[in-house]
Amino acid sequence: MNLLVKSASKLVILILAAFVITTGTTSCKSKKKLAREQAEKEYAMKVEQARNDLTAMLEGTTKWSLDEQSRRLNKIKSYNIDDPEIMDMITRLEAKISMEKAEAERLAEEERLKREEEERRMKEATKYEKIDNELFAISSSTTIDAANKKITLSLDQFESPDVPVLIIISQSGGFNDYDRPTTISKFLNYLKDKQQYKYKVVSVKRNESGKITELELIKK
Repeated sequence: MNLLVKSASKLVILILAAFVITTGTTSCKSKKKLAREQAEKEYAMKVEQARNDLTAMLEGTTKWSLDEQSRRLNKIKSYNIDDPEIMDMITRLEAKISMEKAEAERLAEEERLKREEEERRMKEATKYEKIDNELFAISSSTTIDAANKKITLSLDQFESPDVPVLIIISQSGGFNDYDRPTTISKFLNYLKDKQQYKYKVVSVKRNESGKITELELIKK
């Protein structure tokens, strides 16, 4: 009787052990399967999102800047998606971004040169503004004494009272037609008497000391 009980107990233990082993093995296989399925699901989601983003960037329907598009493209490339369609879209987008960056750089350089040219023109337009203002001040003096004082001050910036003054009266085909030559002294006194300044300084020559040796104006 005791022998029978002992045999039955061993059999129960063996059955339980087998059950535990079988259950553990099944559980382990289930976890691996779930993990694989989860990984496949995440991969599929990445592929789909990558396809959507690549399509939007290729079609230009996003509001992303070129830098943002480049970052998103690099992120997609890091996924190492082994899909011919995705790989082709990546190649095409790389070319598109490269072209757009080159165009953006060209436009930026063009705008920079445009600003520089505008600044140069503005600087050139006001280059002799001080001299123009001085000559206008002489012509608009209210008294002879006031005009003479301004003439004396103005002459101080010239090499001599006999510095030539050239006045352009017309321009054609790249050539200038000049009025009869005069000197700065005569011209300043002419402005005083005429009480009009209808000219604009176009060029000034100076000596090593900075004194004006020639003045060229154009009649407006």
